[in-house]
Amino acid sequence: MSRTIALLGSTGSIGTMTLDVVQNHPEEFRVATLAAGRNIDLLLLQIEQFRPEIVSVADEAGRDAVRARFGSQVEVLTGIEGLIACATHPDVDVVVTAVVGSVGLVPTMKALEAGKDIALANKETLVAAGHLVTDLARANGCAILPVDSEHSAIYQCLHQERPVDVERLILTASGGSFRDKTRAEMKTATVSGALNHPNWSMGAKITVDSATLMNKGLEVIEAHWLFGMPYDRIDVVVHPESIIHSLVEFVDGSVLAQLGSPDMRIPIQYALTYPHRLAAPFKRLNLLEVAQLHFRAPDFDRFPLLRMCFEAGRAGGSMPTVLNAANEVANELFRQEKIGFLDIERTVERVMDRHQLLSHPSLEEVMAADAWARQQALEVVRKLDMEA
Repeated sequence: MSRTIALLGSTGSIGTMTLDVVQNHPEEFRVATLAAGRNIDLLLLQIEQFRPEIVSVADEAGRDAVRARFGSQVEVLTGIEGLIACATHPDVDVVVTAVVGSVGLVPTMKALEAGKDIALANKETLVAAGHLVTDLARANGCAILPVDSEHSAIYQCLHQERPVDVERLILTASGGSFRDKTRAEMKTATVSGALNHPNWSMGAKITVDSATLMNKGLEVIEAHWLFGMPYDRIDVVVHPESIIHSLVEFVDGSVLAQLGSPDMRIPIQYALTYPHRLAAPFKRLNLLEVAQLHFRAPDFDRFPLLRMCFEAGRAGGSMPTVLNAANEVANELFRQEKIGFLDIERTVERVMDRHQLLSHPSLEEVMAADAWARQQALEVVRKLDMEA
């Protein structure tokens, strides 16, 4: 079952946990390529341990640092060309897309064109261009294997089930760092507070998205494309313990759920070994220790970005692209302490209101809509500053 891996986003949280999985099973996996951003110190350690043939970094400074350490032992590339080269390496069986944001879209599509299976952790790829990505996967006979714990759970619950027998999908949400906060409290929320997730260890961008429930909204759109499910048959339930990762309800009233400890290495390993499973040293779920599980409906008034994601998904076309791009800008500005927490949702909503929908955009139109939304988000933020 040995598989050769391309890992895009190797120094992020999903990337490092993917390499944990590889390290646990060196006889099953080989890392052919690594792509990272600017965390060169960590990348150098990863190159030393996993000996990839190609690495990609963000810029020339990173390239020079890798070459100074390893010389001709590894080929070093930069930018989008480097990501594409890593994703399309001829020896690679599966590409783990763990980069953050819509930067993952083009390398993922190039990997699909090259016939690679995708272990997808970069949900923004499907949010921005789900129609293009899923069509390309089907045309080339490639699998898109979900890495997000919620979609991995649904994937497992749907195993060998007929699509006609599925009533609805139920995505669980931890509720994020501010799940019990009022709007007044969120108005003065700090970056450190938003990054203090109660259950999961994740990167900064996705942790802030979890605090706004934007992450869950993006997962709703991702689920629509992964499983071909209409939006009126996808529900979200807040489940603070993060033990049930998602559920599937069938037409006969039966409900299947996938449970496990909140450890992202479990769905990562499942995506890399599907349709098989391997033994793993991860913490086992003990329901006697958990004792109680709680559930409640999401509050669309306190967390309007979740509502906007459903609206963008139903609108279709270029609207999810615009939603995602505006959020990426606003999320980053919040993490830089340039805007307030509630300004994230204000920015996204105003950009969406300005957008003229394209019903079935090409890749070029998707990229143009993404760039337009980013510029519009910056303009909205400037106006918010003037209104303050």
